[in-house]
Amino acid sequence: ATSRARSRTASRSSSIRRRLRCRSASSPTSRPGSPSSSGPTRAELPSSPNFSRTTPTSATATTSSCPPSSKPSRTSTTTQPQRKPELRSPIVASASPLTGDPATAAKLEEAGVGAIVLPSLFEEEIVGEEFELNRSHENGAGVFAEALDYFPEPATFSGVGDRYITCLVQIKRQASVPVIASLNATSKGAWVEYAKRMQGAGADALELNVYRVAADAARSAADLEAADLALVSAVRAAVTIPLAVKLSPYYTAFAGHAGRVVDSGANGLVLFNRFYQPDLDLESLEVANKIELSAAWELRLPLRWIAILRPQLGAGVSIAATSGISSGTDALKVLMVGADVAMMTSAILRHGPGHVRAVESEMRAWMDEHEYVSVAQLRGSASRAAVANPSAFERANYMQTLHSWSGSK
Repeated sequence: ATSRARSRTASRSSSIRRRLRCRSASSPTSRPGSPSSSGPTRAELPSSPNFSRTTPTSATATTSSCPPSSKPSRTSTTTQPQRKPELRSPIVASASPLTGDPATAAKLEEAGVGAIVLPSLFEEEIVGEEFELNRSHENGAGVFAEALDYFPEPATFSGVGDRYITCLVQIKRQASVPVIASLNATSKGAWVEYAKRMQGAGADALELNVYRVAADAARSAADLEAADLALVSAVRAAVTIPLAVKLSPYYTAFAGHAGRVVDSGANGLVLFNRFYQPDLDLESLEVANKIELSAAWELRLPLRWIAILRPQLGAGVSIAATSGISSGTDALKVLMVGADVAMMTSAILRHGPGHVRAVESEMRAWMDEHEYVSVAQLRGSASRAAVANPSAFERANYMQTLHSWSGSK
């Protein structure tokens, strides 16, 4: 009896695991207008529109004003470059609790965002849910053999991934702007198939959020970077929609790694991922997790690296700036160093969806005052390749900053 019970339990567990895996056989891997599923093609993360002062939602084609690089543009070995689609605004609502709410997503669209990035679906959520379900289902196996016969076979199981897809479908159905799904992960696995489900549900693009703390002393920088590149390649192989990879700045040689991420199949980069640092509760002596919204000074790190990377990666690779963007001047700065879009989270959490209008209004006023006709005209005009002193983005910035403090005295 015990042997038969164990056999039945193993059969049920196998059945549940099958249901938890992506239903790739029943979910389409492409949608109308998407690239053919016969092989991945090089499509870009949507870039910003022309943002004309006289036509706020103009989407007429223009060329990028980024200065030509002395090196050829980087081209992925797995995809072919395509023209970047246009957005109605360079302001993008990045992943936050607000973007996962259909009512708030509608308000963001009404306020004028060019695209909406949904909250991330975490690798740990998918894997942890499956593990806990299997553990609870197998509890008591071999102990109460006869009782296992009374457990009904569940017809369906709605997991965290299923709920995410349902939300994606709902927001995509009501939205007229691109809706970008988001996966947060650090390793390859069967869960990567959820990227294919996101594409099948209608996502216009996918953001892969690589969030890793390199705490294992046994793993070298090369090991960790190789794991990241393998992850990007796996997700790239799963979908044909544009893929943007959100990176942290904490790599040994970031410029080289960014290029290899593109070579592994990324159509764009999102710079940068913010690491939420732990705090300590002195009373309980436990780690306290407290979120701190971004501040304006945090913009300087992505500002530097976008200026450096834009001429190296070329105009064919999309770059999105995030962290510290809360005003029109912040957005203008990242566009001028070469970003395609400026992404906002903290400012929207602080001030609500309507803040997008204020940011866009400030941008238009500055452009009008300085006689810029479009975003395309100013984009990239202050990248490392365009400024008079390129070293200002590198070591010279360190010396000049210190001297500026001495001079103020």
